[in-house]
Amino acid sequence: MLTYSNWIQGAAAPSPSGKTFETRNPADNREAVASYPLSERGDAENAIASAAAAFPAWAGQTSVARGRVLSKASTLLEARKAQLAELLTREEGKTLAEATGEVQRAVDIFRFFGGLSYTLGGQTIPHDLPQNLLYTRREPLGVVGLITPWNFPIAIPAWKLAPALVCGNTVALKPASQAPAMACELARILTEAGLPPGVFNVVIGEGRAVGGVLATDPRVVAMSFTGSHSVGHGVYQQLAQRMARAQMEMGGKNPTLVLADADLDLAASLVSRAGFGLTGQACTATSRVIVERSVLAVFTEKLIAKAQALKVGPGLQAGVEMGPAVNAQELQGNLDHIEGAVREGAKLLTGGQRITDGDLRHGFFMQPSVMGNVTPEMKIAREEVFGPVVAVIAVDSFDEALRVANDVNVGLSASVVTRDFRKALLYAERIQAGVVKVNQISTGLALQAPFGGVKQSSTDSFKEQGAGAVEFYSKLKTIYLDYSV
Repeated sequence: MLTYSNWIQGAAAPSPSGKTFETRNPADNREAVASYPLSERGDAENAIASAAAAFPAWAGQTSVARGRVLSKASTLLEARKAQLAELLTREEGKTLAEATGEVQRAVDIFRFFGGLSYTLGGQTIPHDLPQNLLYTRREPLGVVGLITPWNFPIAIPAWKLAPALVCGNTVALKPASQAPAMACELARILTEAGLPPGVFNVVIGEGRAVGGVLATDPRVVAMSFTGSHSVGHGVYQQLAQRMARAQMEMGGKNPTLVLADADLDLAASLVSRAGFGLTGQACTATSRVIVERSVLAVFTEKLIAKAQALKVGPGLQAGVEMGPAVNAQELQGNLDHIEGAVREGAKLLTGGQRITDGDLRHGFFMQPSVMGNVTPEMKIAREEVFGPVVAVIAVDSFDEALRVANDVNVGLSASVVTRDFRKALLYAERIQAGVVKVNQISTGLALQAPFGGVKQSSTDSFKEQGAGAVEFYSKLKTIYLDYSV
């Protein structure tokens, strides 16, 4: 079993509380993966103080100098990709292929922002008077707090951390307690890459004890959060009271439309990959598929076949296509959603059971599940499940499909499968979502493109990822200079 500490002032920092907790392998709960400190308020305050002390010197470096550290970190991450991917699989549960892809995403993110460092700056603006110069400069904010979830324990910290650092901010990060190892490894690697002490700090512990301090401490001038709407809404209110900058990503109920003209084999493959890949534990996963009634029976048959063919098991085992739920609570939540849907009149078409065969009984495995006879009013069609459960909703037309897709209070990712170019473009215009996919899975994002949702999926103010991510982590100053005198 590995042992980690908080990371403060560029080194491991055990919590004075002396309290610890363990993470266990979701595929085999008998295996303890790592031990961590159960941090308290003082630990978070120390991390913030460390970041505040390091800010002036780090902000004083050029963006290019900061970018070189990120580029070096990218190289170090890539060299350790296999080791990190195995650890990620053991702690979070996703398949080794999925974990390897996630670590590679972190590699690419640091490389991208390392390169972007050469372009950061303001602009020169024409002045209306002669011999006057008008320009802007981009400056860091200060200490930034990050709260990240367990489902992408290295990719999400990376896509928040890299733009924060390249802009010149210092950071205090609270990773999810379910899978903190990747955040700890990132801290070690960035320090090895030359990041000065105090610039990046990691505090591990419960949300109220650690996250509450990050949200309320006046030294933390901005926070980026990814997690549930209930928690994010509370954090946002805390930030709003002191007018701190906020960026919230809070999940979705992502639709895939399957129109009558669609390639149904492609549609079934896309929905299966987007609904059951990553065990459905992705904020952009397809959790409801809205199908024109004329192709409902054929499509549903194909989707059921895809679900039944998936190999479920430990993520480190060769050939496994879907791992376990991350913990017992998530597994039970998935099963409760299915049971509730059946009580409301939905029909369980396949799956819906915990898998307890052989050694799988020691993990949190369940069958990929397809729900039929679902209506838009049911909870299964409106609430995020965050597991391998796909609800099939029948409609009579494209217009009805669009209405059903938009009739929820979130809007993160949305996709459509069709050969009709006009309907694809109309969908892109009219769907209430931050990300739109045509003939593609609803999951998966280009790191160079902006990402974020609308409605209750997000604060819808600043986007994550891509070159635009620097907008959240920086501010513009306007300078007027008269050289006629």
